[in-house]
Amino acid sequence: MLFRLLVPLGLLCALLPLHHGAPGPDGTAPDPAHYRERVKAMFYHAYDSYLENAFPYDELRPLTCDGHDTWGSFSLTLIDALDTLLILGNVSEFQRVVEVLQDNVDFDIDVNASVFETNIRVVGGLLSAHLLSKKAGVEVEAGWPCSGPLLRMAEAAARKLLPAFQTPTGMPYGTVNLLHGVNPGETPVTCTAGIGTFIVEFATLSSLTGDPVFEDVARVALTHLWESRSDIGLVGNHIDVLTGKWVAQDAGIGAGVDSYFEYLVKGAILLQDKKLMAMFLEYNKAIRNYTRFDDWYLWVQMYKGTVSMPVFQSLEAYWPGLQSLIGDIDNAMRTFLNYYTVWKQFGGLPEFYNIPQGYTVEKREGYPLRPELIESAMYLYRATGDPTLLELGRDAVESIEKISKVECGFATIKDLRDHKLDNRMESFFLAETVKYLYLLFDPDNFIHNNGSTFDAVITPYGECVLGAGGYIFNTEAHPIDPAALHCCRRLKEEQWEVEDLMREFYSLKRKRSRFQKKTMSSGPWEPPSRPGTFSSPENHEQAREKKPAKQKIPLLSCPSQPFTSKLALLGQVFLDSS
Repeated sequence: MLFRLLVPLGLLCALLPLHHGAPGPDGTAPDPAHYRERVKAMFYHAYDSYLENAFPYDELRPLTCDGHDTWGSFSLTLIDALDTLLILGNVSEFQRVVEVLQDNVDFDIDVNASVFETNIRVVGGLLSAHLLSKKAGVEVEAGWPCSGPLLRMAEAAARKLLPAFQTPTGMPYGTVNLLHGVNPGETPVTCTAGIGTFIVEFATLSSLTGDPVFEDVARVALTHLWESRSDIGLVGNHIDVLTGKWVAQDAGIGAGVDSYFEYLVKGAILLQDKKLMAMFLEYNKAIRNYTRFDDWYLWVQMYKGTVSMPVFQSLEAYWPGLQSLIGDIDNAMRTFLNYYTVWKQFGGLPEFYNIPQGYTVEKREGYPLRPELIESAMYLYRATGDPTLLELGRDAVESIEKISKVECGFATIKDLRDHKLDNRMESFFLAETVKYLYLLFDPDNFIHNNGSTFDAVITPYGECVLGAGGYIFNTEAHPIDPAALHCCRRLKEEQWEVEDLMREFYSLKRKRSRFQKKTMSSGPWEPPSRPGTFSSPENHEQAREKKPAKQKIPLLSCPSQPFTSKLALLGQVFLDSS
């Protein structure tokens, strides 16, 4: 396939001079130590600029050196950057930011927030920081990791999202008001990713807090998406959460769908759930059969499999990394190399790239410093050690510094053709892009632990092991320690069942002791009817009768809203194919 190049590759290389540590004429691989320091310097240039010019707003506006609220009003960049601080080794700043967040972030605010973005950035960021607190030298409270201030903040944020799931299908609305719940006029149309990207954070929350409601609603949403797939095994892009009918029927692996597939795989690994993996593998067959052409993935009509958009979207660049997680390394590398050619062509990935024409799509020429191709390079380098992947990391550092760096941080590239900039630095630049770059060049980072070291922690439920590796990144690159889910695994209902069995056991002992004419006062200790409370033996039966039933989610009846021919969600626009 011939590509039309706006900037010849030779000129692009001249525009992006190689620094010491980059490959020379002899083809030596980039020096990881050199690029680690470069990436660290990038982080602090952006992070310090945010603190000096934008805090407590959500995000930095790097061209005007000020801040603005974007996805809520949470000091979002600070939450998103917190675990990156530890990965870069800055424990003192991590500790300081934990205190700042506790003092300044409040979720009882009259703000309309994206359910999807609040979950992946805020809930995910707080959960990750909570689980990394001890490693960062924070003085954790008794009962950690089953309790702690950051965990309580994550739970508070997640509870603000639960009203969005109160629909006839169990699939959530896309937006919720943090103070009042779902607005009466809220559109019922939500993208597929906005429905299927909760199981990692919500299952972690349920495991740590003992409240099953979070994992329950996430699983219901996943199940309804699975049951809504077409006869050829594909899902569309947007669906009506009240009726379950598809509104945008374009099927692909990119914007509006991407993290649904990602969370089936990562949820399966995190929870050791064979059903979730089986779902993904079925989707993977359909995706290969209908959307893959020459190791590119196109958009097709979900019921017919006919091509609707022959484009590559930058958000699709996560796919080779996901393929590596299921062991499909050969296909992952071939697709990665396709995407890398686009990067080399422009010095970044345009949001949309027309594959037959080999060029950008009108009004989709920008690169907001997304992490997906770097993320795939990190996963594939861990799997293969191929130096080509380090070269992508080198190219990313050189391009971003050359094109995007300004006095107050790093600016979104509005147009890769002429390198015009936009006045925004998304929080994911510090949460994901810089983090994946650093981890690509830091093979000895604790995140890459292979189980050779670990910490043993005593919890109210016994001893558990943490920090042994195998971290699962949520779709905002917040690492979750899978071992932590077993530290507090016993749910409240299970705890009550065990206590009831213990009471029966001690009741039998009391009867036996009576035969031996012993007094009750000399009998063994009885466990309380609930943690932290004590009751007399005659109240045990009454306590069991009052055990709260599993929480049910009431249905909401919301008026269906008219739907226009175009949708705009997560920065992408899709035509209604119905």
